[in-house]
Amino acid sequence: MKSYEKLLLENKAWAAEKKEDDADYFERLAKLQTPEFLWIGCSDSRVPANEITGTQPGEIFVHRNVANLVIHTDVNLLSVLDYAVTHLKVRHIIVCGHYGCGGIKAAMTNHDFKYVLNMWLRNIKDVYRLYSEELEAINDEESRADRLVELNVKEQVIHLAKTSIVQRAWKNDNRPHLHGWVYGLKDGIIKPVFEMTAGTPLDPIYEYDDL
Repeated sequence: MKSYEKLLLENKAWAAEKKEDDADYFERLAKLQTPEFLWIGCSDSRVPANEITGTQPGEIFVHRNVANLVIHTDVNLLSVLDYAVTHLKVRHIIVCGHYGCGGIKAAMTNHDFKYVLNMWLRNIKDVYRLYSEELEAINDEESRADRLVELNVKEQVIHLAKTSIVQRAWKNDNRPHLHGWVYGLKDGIIKPVFEMTAGTPLDPIYEYDDL
């Protein structure tokens, strides 16, 4: 049996088990999506949003990319953000990184990862530069990487707040609340590291005055 065929078999078994437990499960799910949360996480296969939060399908709207970045030229991210905030009207946005992140570790090196990855990782290097004094005072390499994971999450939350999408919702609906979390691969525990409530002041250059 090919590896991908096993996935299809497991899917059938999972669907059958769901229907056995609740005959109307899929019928209800197909008609309803009212998530309270938007999750912006890392693409790492060890950090599945639903599983580590104990939530069911339909409860979290999810976007994932390498190292959970919020980049203002990323149309994919912005379309997800706009849909979640403007149409689904989520009340919370969570940026969740994780310790041991390969993207973070790669960005801390001077290796050439070729054009596309270099371009992506440059955004993490910018975070490192902002906090270089703090980071370079940490002698242990793993601890330094862990701290960069936390600081990267913080900066991505701030990037969310800089968007007109979030600021408009803050002004009109007093939502969403922004959260920065880090997941521990070694213990499975999520650690909150940063948050911004609706209307949190920014550097004035980033604030829109005609929303």
